[in-house]
Amino acid sequence: MPEKIGRFMHTTEVSIEYDVLKENAKIALKNQDLLAKYGISAFNIMGAIGSGKTLLIEKTIQRLGSKYRIGVIAGDVIARIDAARFEKYGIPTVGLNTGKECHLDAHLVEHGLEDLPLDNLDLLFIENVGNLICPTDYELGEHRRVVIVSVSEGDDIVEKHPLIFSTAHLIIVNKIDIAGAVNADADRMVEDAREINSRIDVLKMSLKTGEGFGEWIDFVEKSAAKA
Repeated sequence: MPEKIGRFMHTTEVSIEYDVLKENAKIALKNQDLLAKYGISAFNIMGAIGSGKTLLIEKTIQRLGSKYRIGVIAGDVIARIDAARFEKYGIPTVGLNTGKECHLDAHLVEHGLEDLPLDNLDLLFIENVGNLICPTDYELGEHRRVVIVSVSEGDDIVEKHPLIFSTAHLIIVNKIDIAGAVNADADRMVEDAREINSRIDVLKMSLKTGEGFGEWIDFVEKSAAKA
């Protein structure tokens, strides 16, 4: 307990992060084992608000929905808005409200999986809460971690947030069609990503024009084949 000393208060710091993350990792592994049991390939889609996460998933459903059985978990402070965008395609969708939390965790996703028809899915897209900081340390049970950033966030956005890119399998630099208009260098963003993580795949993309989208679909299908 804090001890008052005159006008000041002496406090002792107690770190609980390790235990929280350790417990989260256990549940994430449990989630991954469950997905593996049903042969489902899961993608954790992370990125800031406005980067294009929701549209990326929507366009992927449009492209692959006739070939794969797709489900979505939509995580957000208020999840119903994005969830409704996926539900209109007639696919199984679960909205997870995070309330005051700025990320999904494995426990929330565990409950989301309970509400999905796992025996009738091939691909699962998990849309994380919109920021580049909070989701970094929380595994969900996914097979692939994907970070999407937009040139409109500034071409130093990757350099400013190295941790989330260091554990990603794929980085998408989106909205390259407007790079000139916002004075951003998409190539710099690619270089920064590869400097942080030399093993990472990086795609330059415009969801508006379709540039780079085929490479994303290839990534999804190759990942699905390994599940």
